[in-house]
Amino acid sequence: MSLEIKKNTKAYIMLVLATLFWAGNFTIGKFAFTENVPPYSLAFFRWVLVWFILLPFTLKEISKIKMEIKNNLSLFLILGFTSVGIFSAFTYNALNHTQVINASLFNTAIPVTIILVCFLLKIEKTNIFQISGLVISVLGILAIITRLELNILLTLNFNKGDIYMLIAIISWGIYSAFLKKKIFTISLLSLVQVVCTFGLIFLFPAFLFEFFQGKIIQISNNLFYILIYVAIFPSIGSYYCWAGAVSIIGANRAGIFLSLIPLFSTIFAMIFFNEKFLFFHFIGSVLIILGLFLSNKKITNA
Repeated sequence: MSLEIKKNTKAYIMLVLATLFWAGNFTIGKFAFTENVPPYSLAFFRWVLVWFILLPFTLKEISKIKMEIKNNLSLFLILGFTSVGIFSAFTYNALNHTQVINASLFNTAIPVTIILVCFLLKIEKTNIFQISGLVISVLGILAIITRLELNILLTLNFNKGDIYMLIAIISWGIYSAFLKKKIFTISLLSLVQVVCTFGLIFLFPAFLFEFFQGKIIQISNNLFYILIYVAIFPSIGSYYCWAGAVSIIGANRAGIFLSLIPLFSTIFAMIFFNEKFLFFHFIGSVLIILGLFLSNKKITNA
């Protein structure tokens, strides 16, 4: 076996693991709901744990770049609020009200929401394929939200969890768009640590809100396993595997593997929660994937 084949095989294994861990985050988030773990508290303690895990590896570098952090304070606040704050908390909240399959399919549309936000904020130019892909993906999202029932659309009687998830992916789109605006000189691990720090500023009030409502997190063995999983595997493990694989085969080839997230999530949901992959899921996923395909198509000169 040649060295290149070995490297590619390693990259593919890492990509499968990354998507498997991310898919597991939806499953564990739903399981946390069945264990009466409050969603905002879960998000808060997840990122607190991540913060402490990363600290020994990032403290030295971060202490040297205090001025850079200060000069980009507003940007870091936006990055922390939209990713660690809104996306994380609203994803777990969504899983309290909607299916794992729904949430994971919404997640598939994130690349298209990035295109939309970049277009609206004039961060990047868009072409006819990206606009067409955006429209088709939005139709796919509507198919899932309305379950292909016109009455739901006309009465705006949407599932609360689907709306939370829609807000979550738009928030991630904003995060990704602003991330593109700035080229950081710090390592990716330190960047995650800084963003995590600012995100926790917004998650803490949400945690207190639940606490004073009487939604107190109960210490148990299951809670320990839930926190260990969400802090290590989708937060650090997936990041490490994804970054390592991209460095070997490139972002474009690696991006194809993101389609495995809804596949794994659907399998987990059917096994652990007896969820069913219905016709509106199929139509929605086909439209979203078609939209993604179109949005990645480049215009070639004749």
